[in-house]
Amino acid sequence: MATRESYSAVKKIGGVLAACLLLLFPSVTVAAQDTHFYFDKGNQYFNDGQYEKAIEFYNKVISMNPGIPEIYFNRGLAYDRMNQYQKAVEDYNRAISMNFRPIEIFSKRGLAYLRSGQYHYAIQDYSAVISMNPDIAEAFHNRGIAYSYAGKYDEAIGDYNKALTMRPKDVNIIQSRGVVFLKKAMGDFQKACELGSQNACDDLKQLSKLLKKE
Repeated sequence: MATRESYSAVKKIGGVLAACLLLLFPSVTVAAQDTHFYFDKGNQYFNDGQYEKAIEFYNKVISMNPGIPEIYFNRGLAYDRMNQYQKAVEDYNRAISMNFRPIEIFSKRGLAYLRSGQYHYAIQDYSAVISMNPDIAEAFHNRGIAYSYAGKYDEAIGDYNKALTMRPKDVNIIQSRGVVFLKKAMGDFQKACELGSQNACDDLKQLSKLLKKE
């Protein structure tokens, strides 16, 4: 049976060993603390709308530990807010390659593709979102917008109709569908105008003006 004196000695030895370990590997603990600090600071700047400062701190985290997928996602969001869509996509891709695959990252990357005119990739990402959760009206709406810009009007209308079954009073979706109907109508007015209908030509001009405001 250990005596009180021997137990006290063991405690002292344990304390000495712990102190030695800290002396041998101080950078591990400090680096982890710094990583959390810079990550939190970056998030604070992001929430305050200071996206350049947020990116500065996210970069510090990456320089210390490039294996954190969430940091690429957060930096991608910051680039997105600054309208730097290609950089945002690159960061989203990096996070996804590290098996960070929440539904939100495909939605955000799809939006970046949509805003940068890469409609085919936007359609792919929103299709992935819909396959993961078919009850997100915004995914159908945004995929419909991508289809519309890609000239696939029937597919766009199908997506808008699906979105409206979930949000029947959403004026943005209703307006988006109306724009597609106008785009489809343009073809008939164009043909009638070419066949000599002045009224069709006049209507075509009016439709063109409306679509420019889209």
